[in-house]
Amino acid sequence: MELNAINLLDLDRFVTSVPHEWFTYLRHHAPVYRHPEGHDGPGFWIVTRYDDVVKVNRDTATYSSEQTRGGVVQLEDYPPMDDFERGGRMMLTMDPPDHTRYRSLVNRGFTPRMINALAPHIREITVNVIERALQQGTCDFVTDIAAELPLQVIAELLGVPLEDRHKVFQWSNRMIGSMDPEYSVSQELVRQAQFEMFMYAGGLAAQRREHPRDDLVTTLLNADIGGDKLSEMDFNLFFLLLAVAGNETTRNALSHGMNTLIDHPAQYQMLRENPALVPSATEEILRWASPVMYFRRNVMRDTELRGQQIKAGDKITVWYISANRDEEVFDDPFKFDITRSPNEHVAFGGGGEHYCLGANLARMEINLLFEELTKRVESVERIGEVKRLRSNFINGIKHLPVRLTPSTQHAAA
Repeated sequence: MELNAINLLDLDRFVTSVPHEWFTYLRHHAPVYRHPEGHDGPGFWIVTRYDDVVKVNRDTATYSSEQTRGGVVQLEDYPPMDDFERGGRMMLTMDPPDHTRYRSLVNRGFTPRMINALAPHIREITVNVIERALQQGTCDFVTDIAAELPLQVIAELLGVPLEDRHKVFQWSNRMIGSMDPEYSVSQELVRQAQFEMFMYAGGLAAQRREHPRDDLVTTLLNADIGGDKLSEMDFNLFFLLLAVAGNETTRNALSHGMNTLIDHPAQYQMLRENPALVPSATEEILRWASPVMYFRRNVMRDTELRGQQIKAGDKITVWYISANRDEEVFDDPFKFDITRSPNEHVAFGGGGEHYCLGANLARMEINLLFEELTKRVESVERIGEVKRLRSNFINGIKHLPVRLTPSTQHAAA
C-alpha cells in the first residue's frame, strides 16, 4: 500500500466498511501523518496510535478544542456558526478553564445518583422495546430497537413528551447524516434542523421555569456554580449536544453490537448462558464499534509528536477507531471477544477534560439492552442487507433487518 492511496475524505469508502487496512498501515508506517486536503486546503494531521491519541486528547493547552476555523467534528474548514452560537457555547468546543466551569454546571444532571435512579425505568423501557419487536417477529434492529431505546431514554431525561421523540430522531439524522443519500439535505435544511431543535429546547426551558420538575432540564436550569448559570443559548446548545450525541452514539454501539454478535453466534449464546458477561461484552462492543471515529483539535503552539514537527495553527485529528485496534495495546485486536480483559478502550475519548459526559448512561443502556434481549431471544438472524451511514465521523449503521426467535421459556411464558 502507498500513503497516497489513503483518502479519509472519501466518504464513499466508509459505506462498505471502516477502512481498517488504512489505519493499520498508518499505525505501522506513519502514525503521525499529514493528510492532504482538497480545494487548496492546508491538510490535517492524523494520529492513529493509542498512546498518541490519549496524549493529544489530554493536552488541552497544546491541542485546543476551541472553535476557530472549524469545529471538532470537521476535517475541512468551514465558517463558524456565529449566528447560532452567539450568546452561548457548546462544551465540545471549549478548553479549560471555561470547559471546567461549564462541565461543573452540567455534571449536576449526570451524578451517579441521578443515573442510577433511572435504571429501573430504563429497564422497563428496554423490555417494552424488545417485546414490541418480538411481537413483529422480524424488524429493523436499528430503527425498531437500537434507535428507539436511546430516543426514549433521552426523551425521559429531558422531559420530552414520548410522542415528540421522533422529532429528535429526524433532527439528529438531518444534522449528522446530511452527507448520506438517505438523509441528504441542503446546508439550509441542516441549519433549519438546528433552529427547530433550539426552538423546541427553549420551549421546554420556559415550561420548566414556570413548572419545575424533578428532571434534568430543571436541574440544569437551576445549576449555579459560584454565580455561573447556563444562559438560554448555553442550554439550547447543550440540549442539541445531548439529543444528538446521546442518540447517535448509543444507537450505533447497539447496532454494531448486534450485527457483530450475529457474526459470532457462540458469543451470543455465552451471554445467554452467563449474563454476568454482559458488562464485559458492553466494553468490547464499545471498543469494536467506536461510534465516534475521530475528533479534531487546533494546534496552539509548535510541538513535536513521534518526530513530526507540528506547527501552531495546524489541524490535528485523533482517530479513536484506530486506537481501539492498536496492536501495541490490545492482544489480537481484530478478534471480537466479549471476555476481553483488560479493555481500556477509548470509545468515550482518551480521558481528560473531554471524556464523554454520558459514558455511564450509555453503558447502562447497552448493558440493559443485551441483558433483556438475551433473556427473551434465542437467536437473531440477519435477513437483509446491512446499510451503513456515509460518514467518516460517525461509524453508523442505518438498517439491520433481522428475525428474532423468542426463547422457549419466554414463548411459553
